[in-house]
Amino acid sequence: MVLVFILISISYFLLITAFIIGFGKVETVKNENFEPKNTFSIIIPFRNEVKNLPELLNSLSLLNYPKNLFEILLINDESSDGFNSIIQSFIQNNSNLKIHLINNLRATNSPKKDAINTAIKNSNFNWIVTTDADCEVPINWLQLFNQFIEIDQPLFIGGPIKFKREKTFLFHFQNLNFLSLIGSTIGGFGIKRSFMCNGANLCYNKSTFIEIGGFSGNSKISSGDDIFLLEKMSKTNPEKVKFLKSKEAIVETKSESSWKLFLNQQLRWASKSTDYNNNFSRLVGILVFSMNLTLIVLGILTILKPNYLNYFLMLLIQKIIIDFFLIIKTSDFLNSRKSLRYYLLISLLYLVFVVVIGSLSFLKKYTWKGRTFKK
Repeated sequence: MVLVFILISISYFLLITAFIIGFGKVETVKNENFEPKNTFSIIIPFRNEVKNLPELLNSLSLLNYPKNLFEILLINDESSDGFNSIIQSFIQNNSNLKIHLINNLRATNSPKKDAINTAIKNSNFNWIVTTDADCEVPINWLQLFNQFIEIDQPLFIGGPIKFKREKTFLFHFQNLNFLSLIGSTIGGFGIKRSFMCNGANLCYNKSTFIEIGGFSGNSKISSGDDIFLLEKMSKTNPEKVKFLKSKEAIVETKSESSWKLFLNQQLRWASKSTDYNNNFSRLVGILVFSMNLTLIVLGILTILKPNYLNYFLMLLIQKIIIDFFLIIKTSDFLNSRKSLRYYLLISLLYLVFVVVIGSLSFLKKYTWKGRTFKK
């Protein structure tokens, strides 16, 4: 049994080491003020986001890009709050922007994919850019996408995300978890094994999206518009799938405001992992779950039989150290280092958290935007 635990630990160590190396291989992009050439359709699905829309809309109004080269498509997914007055006021005060308010046309089990499909059918430009209603986009967002497209000629671009800073322990727990995800995401792109991205900061070629059939094949899954599209793009155009590693392209979003909402979010994210078509994605999920389960089992064995203590400490210290190297690289890039003071405590709590979420994801329903979805 101990040999199995050691093999899992070595495999995990090699995986995270590969992500650290891959993170460094993705070059950091700086704004070179390229001439704006590409046209963008910014798509934002929303449902009952009246508290978040003002900040998002304000950030969109500040975009440093010719107004005739982009449009904003706001897709209302059966909202029941006072969103309309906020959006109409924004439209009136920003007559120089092309803004479209469209109602979502439901056709599948996935409201968000339906919303994006609805928007794409109504879009006028060559590049699709997506973000979420609880986000704020950076002023040079489209400028960086334009430059990246001109230089690297991608068809699919993943972009960086960070949480808006808060002072609660819940925030730091979420932030360290998120930093590890972003670091692994960038590292995956760097080793040519892209397996994660985030729909809050994506850009892809509309024609290519249509050519590969869009979201067809995974519409039964409520979420995953980002990762499943990445899988399809990587399969058909592996050399054209890139990550825009730029500080000026970081989209800021809000962390969950309660433990209940956070746990539900993690269940939603974990529930789609069994439907991944990418074998590397499955391998990563299995190794992360197995490593955390290994340490929990070893911890219990240590209580029952103290002679397991050395194995437990050796594997635990190895995991804490290798994870830290990836997280600190990511936190430096995102300028989000304050959560590191809680790293040791949260690392220990995270062992149980991963195993519980991973186990519940096979059994439990989850809610999303006021709707309940089955696994």
